[in-house]
Amino acid sequence: MKKYDYLIVGSGLFGAVFAYEAKKHGKTCLVIEKRNHIGGNIYCENVNGINVHKYGAHIFHTSSRKIWDYVNQFAEFNHYVNSPVAVYKDELYNLPFNMNTFSKMWGIKTPDQAKEIIEKQKALFNIENPQNLEEQALSLIGKDVYEKLIKGYTEKQWGRSCTELPAFIIRRLPVRYTYDNNYFNDRFQGIPIGGYNQIIEKMLGDTDVLLETSYKDYIKNHDISGMKIVYTGNIDEYFDYQFGALQYRTVRFETEILPDVDNYQGNAVVNYTEREIPFTRIIEHKHFEFSSVPGTVISREYSSEWKVGIEPYYPINNDENNALYKKYAALAEKEQNVIFGGRLGRYQYYDMDKVIAAALAATEEEFKES
Repeated sequence: MKKYDYLIVGSGLFGAVFAYEAKKHGKTCLVIEKRNHIGGNIYCENVNGINVHKYGAHIFHTSSRKIWDYVNQFAEFNHYVNSPVAVYKDELYNLPFNMNTFSKMWGIKTPDQAKEIIEKQKALFNIENPQNLEEQALSLIGKDVYEKLIKGYTEKQWGRSCTELPAFIIRRLPVRYTYDNNYFNDRFQGIPIGGYNQIIEKMLGDTDVLLETSYKDYIKNHDISGMKIVYTGNIDEYFDYQFGALQYRTVRFETEILPDVDNYQGNAVVNYTEREIPFTRIIEHKHFEFSSVPGTVISREYSSEWKVGIEPYYPINNDENNALYKKYAALAEKEQNVIFGGRLGRYQYYDMDKVIAAALAATEEEFKES
């Protein structure tokens, strides 16, 4: 059996960056992936000439010139700007909350008018020390925006009443008093022309990859002595859930091919903020790359409770889960030959640029003497 320096568990961004950097240092890697494709959650499936973001919308954005230059080695990016639209009943609003939102909601024109309305609404509640998400939202933005654009969407996203959710989830609620629909504040933003798969493919290059292979199954049948492990799966699963399972939210996608519709909603991302509508948003994938091919593909996203065996998406970083993660992190510290990384290995929601930065930091530490 061929021996490798590293066994990389998971072929998402963290694992792929590590493999790419390890090869530059003369190391050999084997990547194992439980799915039937590489790329983790940034994987794109080509459907009738449209790159479908199979695991939800992924818009690359960063304020780091270093990370932007790094990822541009592997793909050319377009000038896509994330400007989602929110639907509440028969009303359409721009996101994030900005002067376009406030003008539509209240029929006003100036920042001073918007601030006056928001301050009046905040004063009605006079909340100085928010104890939950609802109180936090009311203290930041007032009743109108909260009830139309935050409450229903958030309760669908987390499966809990806003009064049961911790305040910190929206502590940094973006509010702009400019007519600017760009969701992100980062300097660099875009979608790779041709989709994300090419990035992972180029990073992995000729690195050996085994698909449909779980870590537990692999180590049952193979000798991994002498190999160092880069583990990007669930940290609690690695330790056989000995302290119990960490909690996540998961997402279910209903994807529909519409061959006779060229433009379903006019925007890549449309949020549905009413609690009564079961899905959180609809993604129309062709708009990410300004595609003009006939037909379109849409995906409805449904947020739901997670249990072991289902794909985890969003860590629930409340006090209880963070305390549980610390127990697993303490065990991870004692693992001499294992590097834990990525959103599952670190139990943290990462944007793509942060995953790359974390992987580069890990490789710099790993190869600092080589």
